[in-house]
Amino acid sequence: MTDEFEKKINEEEIIKDLNGICDECKKKEESVFQNLILTGFKVCKSCRLSKTIFPI
Repeated sequence: MTDEFEKKINEEEIIKDLNGICDECKKKEESVFQNLILTGFKVCKSCRLSKTIFPI
């Protein structure tokens, strides 16, 4: 019973991570998922570029 509950919670967390919403600007974009795969961070293309140019 507990294993099933923990598995369900883990699946919900994974789905939450793959929702495509940028952590910086909170916009939903396709590039968020692509950058998550490439870099491990949930940021969109424009936020990634701004963080690259202005890393502060």
